[in-house]
Amino acid sequence: MPKNFNVWPPTNPGAIIRLAVAVLVVANLVGLYFVIRPIGGSPQELRQQAAEMRSQIRQQQGSLDRTRILGGKIELGRGEGDKFMNKFFLPRRSANSTILTELNEMAAQAKVTPKEASIVFEPVDGSEVLDRMQITANFEAAYVDLIQLVNLIDKSKRLLVLESLNATPQQGGGRLNIMLKLDTFVVEDGSAQ
Repeated sequence: MPKNFNVWPPTNPGAIIRLAVAVLVVANLVGLYFVIRPIGGSPQELRQQAAEMRSQIRQQQGSLDRTRILGGKIELGRGEGDKFMNKFFLPRRSANSTILTELNEMAAQAKVTPKEASIVFEPVDGSEVLDRMQITANFEAAYVDLIQLVNLIDKSKRLLVLESLNATPQQGGGRLNIMLKLDTFVVEDGSAQ
């Protein structure tokens, strides 16, 4: 009668022992592979990766610190810029009367006779909230009084830029006809605040 060649399931104890030994040998070989080549790399590779990561963390921390410092400087600059605009720039709505009143006060202080004045607004390139206010004012004064007027304009609490000054002598006297062109800047109402 022919022999039965069924391999699975093993029926004799010797086959079971050989199968168990083969499974253990395979498991030992797999374990040996993971000891030689561990998952994630060897200890030296892991140490090198950790050193690289520490270096990257230091670089990123330095970059973050620099960014924080720059952010602080930007906020400081923005605050100082706002203070400057609030101090020196007038709202457009009240700029005409304020500047003309101040010029008339300076003229009275310097004993200069004010005449006609005109004001023109021009937009400032690159800004949506600033306009240049150009004042053309005519005065009549003696030379000494003109010098005092220019000195008062220079010491004004407003940002007044003297663009041009023309002085022509009058007939028969020591008086001068004076034409001043001044520039200042105004902001759209509420922009400086």
